[in-house]
Amino acid sequence: VQLQASGGGLVQPGGSLRLSCAASGIIFSIHTMGWYRQAPGKQRELVADITSGGSTNYVDSVKGRFTISRDNAKNTVYLQMSSLKPEDTAVYYCNAVLGVKSSWGQGTQVTVSS
Repeated sequence: VQLQASGGGLVQPGGSLRLSCAASGIIFSIHTMGWYRQAPGKQRELVADITSGGSTNYVDSVKGRFTISRDNAKNTVYLQMSSLKPEDTAVYYCNAVLGVKSSWGQGTQVTVSS
């Protein structure tokens, strides 16, 4: 299983970024895909996930600002992030879950700073 995350970077407060995670080695369409993040000194937390059926779930702190989506034809999950805040600064990880099996990507750094 390979999950290749990209799209991170440095952005000013109020700005936007779109993260992408390309999956290979799995039947992408049947997996629940998620984005997690880990800030320095903090535990990794779920940001958003999307089921195989397209149902989405968000942590309260990003509701209304972030949107998770998936393109099963491209084996890719996206996280559109808008109105970014300094507290969104973290390494963002892609995750694929099917039953009890969970796979992780390598992470992409998002830094929100002026």
